[in-house]
Amino acid sequence: MKRLICMALLAGASLAHAQTQAPNQTIPNAPPSAAKKELIQRLLNLQQPALESMARDLVERPARQMMAAADQALQMRVPPEKREAVAKQIQEQLRKYGDESGALVRERAFKIGQTSLGPMFDEKFSEDELRQLLATLEAPAYKKFQQGLPDFTKAYAQTVVKELEPAVEPKLKALEQSVSTALGVPAQETSPTKAAKPAAQSASKPAKK
Repeated sequence: MKRLICMALLAGASLAHAQTQAPNQTIPNAPPSAAKKELIQRLLNLQQPALESMARDLVERPARQMMAAADQALQMRVPPEKREAVAKQIQEQLRKYGDESGALVRERAFKIGQTSLGPMFDEKFSEDELRQLLATLEAPAYKKFQQGLPDFTKAYAQTVVKELEPAVEPKLKALEQSVSTALGVPAQETSPTKAAKPAAQSASKPAKK
């Protein structure tokens, strides 16, 4: 009898615990509530600039790599008197690619983010966690930090160049000399000439609207 009573008490306790925990549990594969959908949408809206920037970088990266190779070919295969014209032609094609790919990114990046990231946010975060996350991302201090981030990054990069250039420049020259020796060519042939450098650099980055 005592054993039956203990089993009944344990069963009751287990049922009560399950009833207490049930409201906090999410049913697997259940669609998100309207409130959670709204929170996810707010989170995606905040991430839209970053999503576009990432997508733009992905579609422009092959072009940048192609232009790096074109810069080298410009110096090695194109006669000096034709380099400027060829560089302008390449730059125009690069600008066209940048305009077309940029429009495609603006049209598709956010939709792709909704279909790929939306379900992940729903799976990984509860409604309460999404509210906490949004409270941080929408805080005025955080927005101010994000707005100032380009200036912070630029100032840091300029300081790095200023501080490290005197120490790095001799090592870079030594590397150039070593590469030239290994190739059996004069050092000036392993790097672009100063005269053609501006034209080559102008063709090395996709044009942005």
